[in-house]
Amino acid sequence: MDTGNSTVETEFILLGLTQSQEAQILLFVLVSMFYLIILPGNVLIILTIRSDPGLNAPLYFFLGNLAFLDASYSFIVSPRMLVDFFSEKKVISYNCCITQLFFLHFLDVGEMFLLVIMAFDRYIAICQPLHYATVMSPRVCYALLLALWLGAFAHSIVQVALILYLPFCGPNQLDNFFCDVPQVIKLACTDTFVVELLMVSNSGLLTLLCFLGLLASYAIILCRIKRHSSEGKSKAISTCTTHIIIVFLMFGPAIFIYTSPFRVFPADKVVALFHTVIFPLLNPVIYTLRNQEVKASMIKLLCQHRAF
Repeated sequence: MDTGNSTVETEFILLGLTQSQEAQILLFVLVSMFYLIILPGNVLIILTIRSDPGLNAPLYFFLGNLAFLDASYSFIVSPRMLVDFFSEKKVISYNCCITQLFFLHFLDVGEMFLLVIMAFDRYIAICQPLHYATVMSPRVCYALLLALWLGAFAHSIVQVALILYLPFCGPNQLDNFFCDVPQVIKLACTDTFVVELLMVSNSGLLTLLCFLGLLASYAIILCRIKRHSSEGKSKAISTCTTHIIIVFLMFGPAIFIYTSPFRVFPADKVVALFHTVIFPLLNPVIYTLRNQEVKASMIKLLCQHRAF
């Protein structure tokens, strides 16, 4: 498409979740409640794991990093969305849009890779217990964490690169409450078929493969658990069940969003809201309620501070 006489867009208008004022007030109250739980909940998990010497196993090391990613993720979308509920014109600059998109994918894929690492940790702990201390040494754990950040960074750079070379000279209304690749590329004034295919291969296929790999891993782990003696079986099953729940909550919405970029569904915004706002809340709640060690240590920490 010839864009020589067109104006290059330097900002986008976010259409938000809904145009109804009453619905926006209700959503503001609900999102505020979620946000006020996300941050303290994840910070409490981090402080609990850091302050309790008994929670020094790799499982808790990775759980603390998961809480850190969730706490960081809550700053990407929620604060701006809360402000936009009372803004007549929800405008975001091109640079801010690209920045939001980068960190959204950086933390999202980082969390996805961390769930893969946590599945590997459980596999070694249950299927190869005699080699666990050697395989999951502190040095290996930090190396895995470094690989996670590098992989997430590489993925995010590719996502941003898909956007940077697209011309934006037509409509600038973004039918969402935040910037993400599927909606932004639809505003480009050029054919985006190839870009959408690249997005599916970079985000959609990666998400789907990790999801299927995680399901296969936990299926193998659960089969191994059944062969073990009853001692420690219930704890192992509880831990794996918690991980499986998180996997479905994390990957379900992501697969829906990034494997079908060519079509717009009525549920897109609802799924995106769940993925960016609700899901980070569920991690601390699920892990706290289902992990007795973390729960006991958290109560102990709160009691100690209440005493002062």
